[in-house]
Formats: sequence, C-alpha cells, structure tokens
Amino acid sequence: MSMRERETAVRRMLEQTPARVPPDLHADVVRRGARILRRRTAARRLMWLLLFAATVAFVVWALAAQPWVEPPSETTPPLTGW
Repeated sequence: MSMRERETAVRRMLEQTPARVPPDLHADVVRRGARILRRRTAARRLMWLLLFAATVAFVVWALAAQPWVEPPSETTPPLTGW
C-alpha cells in the first residue's frame, strides 16, 4: 500500500461520522509501542555498557601509562668539573 493510498483511506475514515476505527488498531499500537520501548531500553543499556567499558579501559590505560609522571630524560647532562 503506497503512502497516497494510505492517506486517502485515512481521510475517508475521518470524514465518516463518527470516525470508525479498525478493531485491531489497539492491539497493533500496543504491540508496536512495546517493541519501541524494548528497543529504547536495550539501546540505553548498551550505551551505559559502552560508557562503563570505555571508563574501565581509560582507567586501566592511565594506571599503566601514568601520563602524569614526567618521562625520564633521554640525554645525559654534561659532565663538568672533572
């Protein structure tokens, strides 16, 4: 069913007095809404899991690399006063 046909069918239904609603509409809407809620919940849990994993990875890297410590000098100081 194309968008134009669907729009025409909806307009016909709304022009009737009173507007008739298909009997299976409520079940379809509830099923679709439940599916959307499940997907949002799963996406939210996945995002929290990814954030937690990134935080753990950063903490492990920071403890291993210790970026706040100054690296040792690559060159030796000149020897004076021998």
